[in-house]
Amino acid sequence: MRLMHEQIMRAVTAERRRLASRRGFLTGTAKVAGGGALALAFAGAPSVGGLSVVRAQEFTDDLDILNYALTLELLENAFYRDGLDSLDEAAFEEANRPASVRPNLVDIGQHEADHVDFLTQTIVGLGFEPVQEGTYDFGNAFDDVDAFIETAAALENTGVQAYLGAAPAITDPTVLAAAGTIVTVEARHAAYLNLRVEDSPFPMSFDEPLTRAEVLDIAGQFIVA
Repeated sequence: MRLMHEQIMRAVTAERRRLASRRGFLTGTAKVAGGGALALAFAGAPSVGGLSVVRAQEFTDDLDILNYALTLELLENAFYRDGLDSLDEAAFEEANRPASVRPNLVDIGQHEADHVDFLTQTIVGLGFEPVQEGTYDFGNAFDDVDAFIETAAALENTGVQAYLGAAPAITDPTVLAAAGTIVTVEARHAAYLNLRVEDSPFPMSFDEPLTRAEVLDIAGQFIVA
């Protein structure tokens, strides 16, 4: 059985290759067909208007989106909290990781905890009930430092695509701005962790949004209850 982080990383890699192949096709066609291919390229690019219609069908309202975001942040917070409890400084030294890596991961974990607090307070402030932390199983991700960092990279990249996919469905500009302050930080996490797994920190010109179902398929691998 493949390790959990290996399954997720394979899925992320396959998606990047698919997007790179599509962009390569469009670029090659542009060299042959000129302006007509340019129109085709725009047709293949993310469409904000089209996304608004598709994504809006996935969420009932802004509260639904806030709890969706909180679900992901709770998962990430638990991942860093429990993983860094299991992997101390000695583990990172044995893995020959630079001395800065674990403190940076501690900072990322604190960011996720701050995101949880912010989203929770926002939902409560609106007079509603926030989702609660679940029971998680991170498989072999805490067995060694490499597995932990690879899983972290996969989670952060998924988080960026999750926020991007939900953004067009947000109706309140204040909520949209709040989500924007989180997704930019998540993108920085993803870029840093991509470097740690020897991947490009900026693999694409445009990030591909993930639907709610696609995100929950990935996150659901870790959620027991």
